[in-house]
Amino acid sequence: MNPLLFTERLSIRPFQLDDASRVQELLGAGEIAETTTIIPHPLPDGFAEEWINKIQISMINKDSIHFALVNNQNILIGCIYLFLNKKHNKGELGYWLGKPYWNKGYCTEAGKEMIKFGFEELGLNRIYADAFTKNTASSKVMQKVGLKYEGTFKQSCLYRGVYEDTVIYGITRDDYFGL
Repeated sequence: MNPLLFTERLSIRPFQLDDASRVQELLGAGEIAETTTIIPHPLPDGFAEEWINKIQISMINKDSIHFALVNNQNILIGCIYLFLNKKHNKGELGYWLGKPYWNKGYCTEAGKEMIKFGFEELGLNRIYADAFTKNTASSKVMQKVGLKYEGTFKQSCLYRGVYEDTVIYGITRDDYFGL
């Protein structure tokens, strides 16, 4: 699966091993690791290469879809992904951006395209996302892409020795298509 998606300001494409140095550079910022449980900090050497290899295999197996976000200057600025649950025909939306690209609407732009891809191309029945309650920027993205608040889970995630509350947002296929 090697689709290419486009928005007004982004090319959304599968990651390539050539992206590893840029991924390593972007994810090296501790602020990104603060917002997600899947990115370690400090970032170990070789993390990006190993991660790209894993997500390429995951895409082949159709377990997840990870796309690089590339701006109009052909600079990789982040990632958007769907973890796929085949049994229940749903996807978990996630994203990260390099810190210099925060608060510019890129995640919202990419998120709308990814939701469209999930429902219209993958035929998913549900797409959802979650975030730490303290990550209000991510919650705003979820709202802007059309996901609806579904609840707050108290102390649902043990992260760096602290139990964090998370919020979840979602949308169904029927809601997406306005049925």
